Amino acid sequence: MVDLLIKNGLIVTMDGGRRIIADGSVAVDDGRIVSVKRGRWGKGKPDEVIDARGKIVMPGLICSHTHLYGMLLRGAPLKVEPPTDFAQILQRAWWPMDEAMTKEDAYASALISCLEFIKTGTTLFADTFSGPNAISGVLDRIAAAVEQSGMRGILAFEATERHTHAEGSRGTKENERFICKIRKERVRRVQGMFSIHASFTVSDELFHYVRELASRYKVPLTIHTSEGLADLYHNYERFGKRTIERLNDVGLLAPDVVLAHCVHVNDDELTIIKKTGAKVAHNPMSNMLNAVGVAPVVKMFSMGIPVGLGNDGYIFDGFENIRAAFLLHKVALRDPRAISPMEALEMATIRGAELYGLQNELGSIEPGKLADIIIVNPALAPTPIHPESVVGHIVNTVDGDDVETVIVGGNVLMRDRKMLTMDEAEAVKVARKSAEKLWQKLGAIRRG
Repeated sequence: MVDLLIKNGLIVTMDGGRRIIADGSVAVDDGRIVSVKRGRWGKGKPDEVIDARGKIVMPGLICSHTHLYGMLLRGAPLKVEPPTDFAQILQRAWWPMDEAMTKEDAYASALISCLEFIKTGTTLFADTFSGPNAISGVLDRIAAAVEQSGMRGILAFEATERHTHAEGSRGTKENERFICKIRKERVRRVQGMFSIHASFTVSDELFHYVRELASRYKVPLTIHTSEGLADLYHNYERFGKRTIERLNDVGLLAPDVVLAHCVHVNDDELTIIKKTGAKVAHNPMSNMLNAVGVAPVVKMFSMGIPVGLGNDGYIFDGFENIRAAFLLHKVALRDPRAISPMEALEMATIRGAELYGLQNELGSIEPGKLADIIIVNPALAPTPIHPESVVGHIVNTVDGDDVETVIVGGNVLMRDRKMLTMDEAEAVKVARKSAEKLWQKLGAIRRG
């Protein structure tokens, strides 16, 4: 007896052999996958059956780096002088927003972000929240939205010393408090981690403090790294080192570290990343939006550095991000061979799991793993979809709107595009109300 059976699907397993199984079935019991095979399931009657004939069955997408609160800035008509570089984008847009955020804004942004993630096929994300005036207890509010949605989240407060050293300590203690809380309560779908904003807003003392805590609690540690030139220039001016060199010299880098962006890194720095076992979260659409440059992802691949795919709080449709990563490096290198469809898909699935040490639990469809599965209906695909073409279709044809069913831990969160765990209209209402107040604070719109 099994809880759930998905039958007749074209299964893109993303397992070690990257097997693709036509007319396959996936059996799920107690939240885990117990069988993946071609043909019919013949071991008793499942509690629930989903017929995936003509559809793609694949692992839920993993967003390796995001800022859920970025959702509330979408479309905001900010009345600021147009920024000319990334440092000005931070100063004129993101940092004022950080300071205006409340805990209820954090909840609202998490709620609407989870809705959009689920609707477009993402089942796990890693988020860092930044809000110097909403630190204590804020991760509980974000976690409440994640729990309500039914998806998975790895959460952290982004510690920074932009204002004071005490601010960095408070942010780090919020992470420590949250990690202890969810472990005590044995929360299953939400995890905690430590986050540092970037090397140009923190001291070596904070690096040492956070590094010790991440090791003590055995959780991931993430930091924005050489996203813009300001990071690199800061470390040159203050320390005579490149960014990765400084992070290595203070002892921060290790296999539990996820470096977001890594745009302005050279070959020596890539060698350090490889030697320390650190990993990279690539954010191609955000990097294009902020005009910071193109991360040397193809070279990272050649060196065996694990690279996951994030959105950095910009576009939440994982399929759009897959396509952007697939295309960006071709034009940057003027080489159409750069990044294959499979490599692009790996970043959004199994590599994303690997970044956070979850590759034995998530990222592929194989027996023993948690049943985080999406079913995609490519009904409007203009050409045949079969084992030889399906990965190409996922990268070049499929959009988030084609995601029909989303399953997390064996629980169906969305069936036939209908949300089962959330009230869509209410989530939109909550987000719009929060965004309107936030936009007023930022001077983007007048108070009513």
